[in-house]
Amino acid sequence: MTGKVLLDRREDGVRVLTLNDPDRRNAIGPEIQDELADRIGEVSSDPRSRVLVVGGAGTTFCAGADLPTIFGDSGRPVDEMRRKLHEYYQCFLAVLDLPFPTIAAVQGPAIGAGLNLALCCDIRLAGPHAQFGATFSRIGLHPGGGCTFSLVHSMGKQRALRVLLQGDTLNAEAAVSNKLADDLVQDPKVTALEMASRFAGLNPQLCRDIKQSVRIAADYGFTPSLDFETWAQASSATRPEIQTAVARFRSRR
Repeated sequence: MTGKVLLDRREDGVRVLTLNDPDRRNAIGPEIQDELADRIGEVSSDPRSRVLVVGGAGTTFCAGADLPTIFGDSGRPVDEMRRKLHEYYQCFLAVLDLPFPTIAAVQGPAIGAGLNLALCCDIRLAGPHAQFGATFSRIGLHPGGGCTFSLVHSMGKQRALRVLLQGDTLNAEAAVSNKLADDLVQDPKVTALEMASRFAGLNPQLCRDIKQSVRIAADYGFTPSLDFETWAQASSATRPEIQTAVARFRSRR
């Protein structure tokens, strides 16, 4: 497949989505916006999809929005601009709706909308040259695309406010310590693919249910979390994998 957003479908169900405009640092303009939405739609509708890895070609994960295209018309009414922004956001927010695990392999700068794309992934791996930039205020722009929610959810409101007001860019070490990234690794794409292959080896429904269980625990508290866990564990107990483990346990008695 050729284009600004590449999609590699692997036999084990791992899907690899790559922003492919390195000359423009993978900035999300209209072409990448449309292709990104299309590729995520393809991954979502493919019943063989098990895990999605998201990366960027070249040395940059994603430099953010194509500013002249997205924000160049200052005379546009606010309501019209707001509608256009909702359409724009959807090209990366669609990652949030995927029912299986998603991993961002951040090898270089993830700035603005690029940061948002990374934050939409369940797990973020940072390479030595990764940068996570909430730089909106530095250019006089309010954060968008769910950035405020994501930073507060990850960092807490005090640290998120400071980062957003200062327009900070965090290096890989700071991103990990502030919980914007899960780990600092030498080659995030290689590590992401290794992790994705392990996830893809699980029973697909088990993998999806664990992701849903974590979401419920994070957003709704103990009782709804326990309710879902009880159902999901009971459901998983009907599958062959646990019966194999039961048989091994019995054989050791």
